[in-house]
Amino acid sequence: MKNLQSVFSRIQELKKEQKEIRTVYKDALKNSNEYQNILEKIDALKTRKKEIEDGIKDDLKSSFEKLENLKYDIASENELMSDIALNQLVKGESISITDQYENQYEPIFSVRFKKM
Repeated sequence: MKNLQSVFSRIQELKKEQKEIRTVYKDALKNSNEYQNILEKIDALKTRKKEIEDGIKDDLKSSFEKLENLKYDIASENELMSDIALNQLVKGESISITDQYENQYEPIFSVRFKKM
């Protein structure tokens, strides 16, 4: 098995190479007149689209308020479900969930590293 530090260093090298290629690509796009013209047209269409969406949202204001509340409730319930699953895991209990179609779900845990 490879050393953790050597794998991390290789990932850093690959990310650097990836960043360089993306920079070259973005520069090429900036120098393309046709691409810039299309971007301007897209911006105009996005603005018009946003105006239409806002008008419809105003017409359906109560439904959108309920939608926002539902999003918040779902996020809260997902956080609660994660907390319960983690507590069960720490206690050594098995963890599984079944939906209305008898599909079983099991948790997936991951480890990420954050720069200190």
